[in-house]
Amino acid sequence: MTLNPILLLDEDDQEFVRQFVLSSGSLKKLSEKYSVSYPTIRLRLDRVIRKLKAAELDQKNKFQVSIMQMIIDDKFDLALAQEIIQKYKETTND
Repeated sequence: MTLNPILLLDEDDQEFVRQFVLSSGSLKKLSEKYSVSYPTIRLRLDRVIRKLKAAELDQKNKFQVSIMQMIIDDKFDLALAQEIIQKYKETTND
């Protein structure tokens, strides 16, 4: 049984997703609700999307999830993460 990735988000991100749905996916409405600019809302949504993707990976490979989380936390970039994951796969024959 797999867990719904939305349930793995923190409360603030879950509320953001709820508000996104209630605003019919309108980033403009969300920016008004949160009193921030459209680009700020877009960045927040992008971050939530990355977290959801990482949560889905969690059910496949915990190592990849930890790498993806480091990308989300801006510890390094996607290209380096892909290289690390590739090297990991080569050593584990995965």
